Amino acid sequence: MTGVMLGFIPEPLSILLNDILPSRRAVLGISQTRKFKQIVSSIADVGMIEPLSVTGRDPTSQKYMLLDGHLRLIALKELGQTEASCLIATDDEAYTYNNRLNRLASIQEHYMIRRAIERGVPPTRLAKALGVDISHIVAKVTLLDGICHEAISLLKDQQFSPALSKVLRKMKSTRQVECIELMLAANSVTTSYANALLLATPADRLAEGKKPSRLAGMSQEQIAKMEREMTNLQGQYKLAEQTYGQDVLNLVLARGYLAKLLENSAVSDYLRAHQPDLLREFETILDITSLEQ
Repeated sequence: MTGVMLGFIPEPLSILLNDILPSRRAVLGISQTRKFKQIVSSIADVGMIEPLSVTGRDPTSQKYMLLDGHLRLIALKELGQTEASCLIATDDEAYTYNNRLNRLASIQEHYMIRRAIERGVPPTRLAKALGVDISHIVAKVTLLDGICHEAISLLKDQQFSPALSKVLRKMKSTRQVECIELMLAANSVTTSYANALLLATPADRLAEGKKPSRLAGMSQEQIAKMEREMTNLQGQYKLAEQTYGQDVLNLVLARGYLAKLLENSAVSDYLRAHQPDLLREFETILDITSLEQ
């Protein structure tokens, strides 16, 4: 069996900073940004967790080209470091690795912070390393308190504010799942949307069994109307979810039939001469690859 070619040499190598060449110019004023200051603070307090990514040593210049970690490299130099732990790439890909990575999901961040605290890192030290207030760390640690397992599973790849969890905690488990499904379907996993769903939630589906205080500028009649519209929206969403598979199958069958039909030159010539509008519609259907189109 053929082995899989690794993109990097598994063991990090310590390299002098002077031997690492950036692959792009640093943005003017980058050292004054909040993100950069967080990186500097984090490295100073807990060290550099993620090694730099570099190409192999150039045989002529004896230098390494930096692939990923430009801000960390600048931060290390600012802190007076002389070398860094690096991963050596086994190929010479000339793209920026961060452009091909997904940002850390909120739930993953929660688990990482919890794990660090369980291993003895004080929350105050974490707050200092990340350049945030201690209340931010506390909110991240308690992010999933009161959230059911099904809701957590739906949110596992999402980025969201701790304030969203605070809203979801006010609902019972089944309602949490329904609201998250609606937010994902609308591609809007936000606190404001969750608050609107909370207001439209019947009292018997809330954790404390009572309606939240109404928002400023909203009357009881407006809230009641929102409840009716949200119930109708949920019904439509569930119906679409149930028929989606059959609709996709029908689309595939229809496209296949039309493709065969239009391969017949007599049929296509007749439609082009007598029903050009219908022919354009058929051709549009053939170009469709998903129901979203």
